[in-house]
Amino acid sequence: MTRVIQLVKRYVSGEQTYARPIAKPVAGTVRIAVGGDEVQEAIDFTVDTATGLVTFAACAGRRGRGHGGLEFDVPCGSTPTGIETSVSSFSGQAPSVPVVEVRV
Repeated sequence: MTRVIQLVKRYVSGEQTYARPIAKPVAGTVRIAVGGDEVQEAIDFTVDTATGLVTFAACAGRRGRGHGGLEFDVPCGSTPTGIETSVSSFSGQAPSVPVVEVRV
């Protein structure tokens, strides 16, 4: 029996909690513990790095809350106005680049 979960990062501020879905985990960085015991990627679970879905197989029967850590990417792009600069005015500093997160 398998179980599939979505990776999330929880942000807490006072009584408020926000669970942000993680869609782009960095391959090889996902570490998970179930009931306090670390489980192993490729043995106990697999990670889809395009969706952030974790599929548990061997440890599906374990009980307990899951916790973990990982690195993840956040797709971003520049704003529609773009970046305006010229070599003649280059002062050795990079111009300010407006960046927005791209929701996937």
